[in-house]
Amino acid sequence: MQSVKRASRNRFKRWLFDGVEEIEGPHEKEGKHHQHPWWKVMCLTGVDYFSTLGYQPGIAFIAAGALSPIATLILVLLTLFGALPIYGRVAKESPHGEGSIAMLEQLFSRWKGKLFVLALLGFVATDFVITITLSAADATAHILENPFVQGNIGFLNHPVWLTLVLIAVLGTVFLRGFREAIGIAVVLVGVYLFLNLVVVGVGLYFIFTHPDLLGNWKEALLTYRGADGRMFMLIGFALLVFPKLALGLSGFETGVAVMPLIKRPNRIGSTRRLLATAALIMSFMLIASSFVTSVLIPAREFCPQIECDDTKRLSEIENLPACSCGLEKGKANGRALAYIAHDKFGEIFSPTVGAVFGTIYDVSTILILWFAGASAMAGLLNIVPRYLPRYGMAPEWARATRPLTVVFTVLCFGVTVLFQADVDAQGGAYATGVLVLMSSAAVAVTISAWNRMSPWRWAFATISVIFAYTTVTNIVERPDGIKIASFFIFAIIAASFISRALRSTEIRIDHIEFDEKAKEIIEDLREEEIRIVTNRREKGDVAEYRFKEHEKRIDNHIPSTDPVVFYEIDTGDASEFKGKLMIRGYDIEGYKVLRTQAPAVPNAIAAFLMYLRDETGKIPHVYFGWSEGNPIMYLVRFVIFGEGDTAPVTREILRQAESDPERRPNVHVGG
Repeated sequence: MQSVKRASRNRFKRWLFDGVEEIEGPHEKEGKHHQHPWWKVMCLTGVDYFSTLGYQPGIAFIAAGALSPIATLILVLLTLFGALPIYGRVAKESPHGEGSIAMLEQLFSRWKGKLFVLALLGFVATDFVITITLSAADATAHILENPFVQGNIGFLNHPVWLTLVLIAVLGTVFLRGFREAIGIAVVLVGVYLFLNLVVVGVGLYFIFTHPDLLGNWKEALLTYRGADGRMFMLIGFALLVFPKLALGLSGFETGVAVMPLIKRPNRIGSTRRLLATAALIMSFMLIASSFVTSVLIPAREFCPQIECDDTKRLSEIENLPACSCGLEKGKANGRALAYIAHDKFGEIFSPTVGAVFGTIYDVSTILILWFAGASAMAGLLNIVPRYLPRYGMAPEWARATRPLTVVFTVLCFGVTVLFQADVDAQGGAYATGVLVLMSSAAVAVTISAWNRMSPWRWAFATISVIFAYTTVTNIVERPDGIKIASFFIFAIIAASFISRALRSTEIRIDHIEFDEKAKEIIEDLREEEIRIVTNRREKGDVAEYRFKEHEKRIDNHIPSTDPVVFYEIDTGDASEFKGKLMIRGYDIEGYKVLRTQAPAVPNAIAAFLMYLRDETGKIPHVYFGWSEGNPIMYLVRFVIFGEGDTAPVTREILRQAESDPERRPNVHVGG
C-alpha cells in the first residue's frame, strides 16, 4: 500500500513539474512555436485588446458622462500618435519579443537593473491578474443580465462565485496543458468584431431615426459642469477625465511579446502592421461605441447616482449588487453594447429578436472575455520564467507551467473576492498596470533615442511626459490601483530575495572553459595530490605568492614536495545568479596561478573543485584563511555582493552538491 501511494505521489510530481526548461534570456528560443501570418497573430493579441469593448464604453460614461466621446477621442489620439510609435520602436529594438522590460534591464546595470525589473514585474502582475479577474467579472455581468438567465437565475445570482468558477475553469485549462490557440482566437475576434459593428450600426441607425436623442446628448454636452457650450472648457474637462479611460490602451505590450509567433521575413515590419491595424480598428470601435452609448443609453442605466438622490440606498433595501456609489447597478453597467444589442434590436424588430440577438452577442462577449483571461495567463506564464529563475529569485519549479498556474489562479481568487467581482472597482488597478508599462516603454524608447541622438527624441520625450501625466492622474484619482500594484511589487521583491538567499548555496556555474595555459596547469595536477590555495590578489607579484605559500604550508602542514596552485577570483556582476567561468592560467616565476571572474566567489570555487574531481578522478584539497568580522554581515555580503566568509559557505555548497563525504572535495581552514 505504501509503495502504491509513493508511486502515485511520484506520478503526480512528475506531472506537476513537467515542462521545466532553461531559458537563457528574456526571449524564448527561436523556433519554439509554430509561426503564422501577422493578421492571425493580431487576433491572438486581440482577444485581450478588443475584448475591452465589453466594458470600456460603460466605464467611459461613468467617468465622463456626456463628455465620454470627446475624452475617448483624446485617448484615441494618444493611442495613434503616442502608444503606436512607441511600441513600433520597441518592436524594432526587441525583435525576439523581449519587450520594453528587457530594454530597461539593459539600460540599468547590476542590482539597479534587477530591482527595476522586479518593480515592473509587479505592475505586469497587476495588469495581467486584473485582466483575468476583470474580464471574468464582466463575463459574469453579461451572463447575469441576459433575459433568458434572469428568468431562471436561481443559484446563478452570486456574481462572486460565478466569477470564481470562470477563473477556476481557466486555471484548469492551463493545468491540462495550454497550446497555441490562434485558430480559436481568429474565430472569436472575427465574430466579436462583426457583432460589434452590427450593434454600432444599429445604434447609429436608431440615432438617425430619432434626432431628439442626439439633441438631448448635445444639450447635456454643452451644459456639462457649467461649460455653457465653451469648447475650450469641454476640452479641458476631457483632458482631466481621459486618464480614467486608460483601459482602452491595453494590448500593446502583448502585441510585442508575440513577435516570435509571426512568420519571417520582415518580422519587425509585420509586427508594426499588426500594431497599426489593431490600433486603427480599436480606435474606430472606441469612438463609435462611446458615441452610441452616450446618446442612446440613459445615465441611470449606468449608475443610479447620476439621476437618483444619493440617500436612496437601493442595494441596502433589495440586497442587489451595488456600484461604487452604493446604489443598485444600472443594467448597462459593465455591458453597454450588450444593453444596446438587447434593447434597441427589440425596439426596431421585436422583443424576441432583441433577446435572441442580444444573447448571441452575450455569448460572443463572454467567450472573448474568458479568452482574454487565457491570453493574460499565458502572458504571466511566459514572463515570470524569463526573469525570476534567471535571477535566482524564484525556485526552479517556477519554470514549470502548472505550479505557476496554481499560484496565479489563487491570486485571481483573492483579487476577485477583494473587489467583489466588480468591474468598475477593478478598473483603477487595471489602468495603473497598463499605464505604468506604457510609461516605462516610452521612457525606454526615449533613452534609446537620446543615446542615438535620434531626431525624434524630443517627440518621444513629449510622449513620455503625456504618459507620465496620465499615469499620475490615474493613480491620484483611483489610488486602489497603486495599492494593488504595491502589494504585488512587495510580494515579488520579498519572495525574490528569500528565494535568492535559499538558493545561494547552489553551484550556480553552468559551464567552465580554460585557456591553453590553464589546461597545461590542470594537466600537471593529474600526477600529484591536488592542492588549491585560494588567494585574494593584491599586487600579484612573486613576493605575494611566496608569502602565501609559506603561510599555507605552515598552517595546514602541506608537504613541501606537494605543489600548490593558486586560485584567484574577481567578483563580476554579483546580481547575476548563474554564469560561466573562463579560467586563465599564469606562471609567476614558477608559481602556478589560475584566475577567473564570477558572480559569487564560493560558488566559483566549489564548481572548480567539483570539475577537478570529475576530470582527474582525485579528491582535491582547498585551503582558506579565517575571516575576521561579524558572520551575519558576511552572510549578507555573500547574498548581495557574492563574497563574504568564503570557507564555510564553500563547504556548505559542496555538502549540498555531493551527499557522499568520501567523494566531497576537502576544505581546510587555517591561520
